[in-house]
Amino acid sequence: MAITTFLFDLDGTLMDSDALHHAAFNTILSRWDRQVDLDYYKTHIMGASNAMIFGHLFPGMPASEFLPLADEKERLFRSQLDQHVEPTPGIERLLEHIARIGGRSAVVTNAPRANAELMLKATGLAGRFDALVIGDELPRAKPDPLPYLTALQLLGGRADEAVAFEDSSSGVKAASGAQVWTFGMLGGLDEARLRAAGAHAVIRDFNGPALWEKLAG
Repeated sequence: MAITTFLFDLDGTLMDSDALHHAAFNTILSRWDRQVDLDYYKTHIMGASNAMIFGHLFPGMPASEFLPLADEKERLFRSQLDQHVEPTPGIERLLEHIARIGGRSAVVTNAPRANAELMLKATGLAGRFDALVIGDELPRAKPDPLPYLTALQLLGGRADEAVAFEDSSSGVKAASGAQVWTFGMLGGLDEARLRAAGAHAVIRDFNGPALWEKLAG
C-alpha cells in the first residue's frame, strides 16, 4: 500500500539536539550537586514529557515546584540554539517526495510548543509540515499512542498508509503503538534498543536505503 502520511519526531530526529538538552538538565541539577550521565539521559529522558522527567528526577516534589524548573530548563535549551541548525541529512529529499506525491506530514513531539517552533525555524523547516502536534497539550503524551493517533486524525490519514520517524524508546513505543510503521533513527540509541522498543526498521538519516525501499513498495 502506498505511503502517503509522514509523521516526524523533532528532537534527535529532524535535528541533533540531545547534547543541548543534556547540558541544560545538568545546569539545573548542579544546584543540588547532581548530574545525569549520558546513559541515564538516553534511558529516562529522551522522548519523555517534562512532567515524567522531572517527576522522576525529583520524586516527592510537588508538580507546582518542579514544573517551574522544567520551564527554566527549556529556556536554557532555547538560549543554546544557534541562528541556524543543520537539519538531519536527507530531509529535504524526503519533503520533496512528499510534495511530489501529494502526501501529508506532521511533526509529533513532546517538546513544548515554544521549543518546537524555534527548532523548526532554526533548521529552516518552519512551514514545511501540515500539522504540529504537542504531546503535553493532549491528555496523554508519548509513550502513549495518543499524539500519533491525533496526528493521523488531523491529517485525515490511516495508520496502514503512514510511516513515523523516532529516535527514542518513548517515541518508538508511541508510534508503533498507534500501529504506524516506525523507523528508528540511529543517534542517541543503538539498533538493538530501537528495535526492542518496537521499531520496524532502523536508519541513520533520511537517505537510508531502507526508507526508500519502503516508499518504493
